[in-house]
Amino acid sequence: QVQLVESGGGLVQAGGSLRLSCAASGSILSFYIMGWYREAPGRQRELVAAMTRGGNTNYADSVKGRFTITRDNAKNTLFLQMNSLEPEDTAVYYCNAERSTVSGPFHYWGQGTQVTVSS
Repeated sequence: QVQLVESGGGLVQAGGSLRLSCAASGSILSFYIMGWYREAPGRQRELVAAMTRGGNTNYADSVKGRFTITRDNAKNTLFLQMNSLEPEDTAVYYCNAERSTVSGPFHYWGQGTQVTVSS
């Protein structure tokens, strides 16, 4: 069973930075895409950033130029570096991994880590 464990969330002032980590129980290269989603109160969960197995990245328009998704294959860990944080970035951030199966794509989720940005 795949496990994704996020860490690195916390309380930060606007303009500050945080670095989220997502440690996977297996090889992250076994997933054809991994990413970070966030869910703020009263809002739907949204994609923040994603990285394919080949290293291609995709970002939500609201975080482009501020957030960077990276990974350490040897440590089976995905990262999200968040700079110039804004109060609107406050949310629970979830790590996601997608794997192909004979039944179609299957998503794995972490438990989430809270990010709170004060103004």
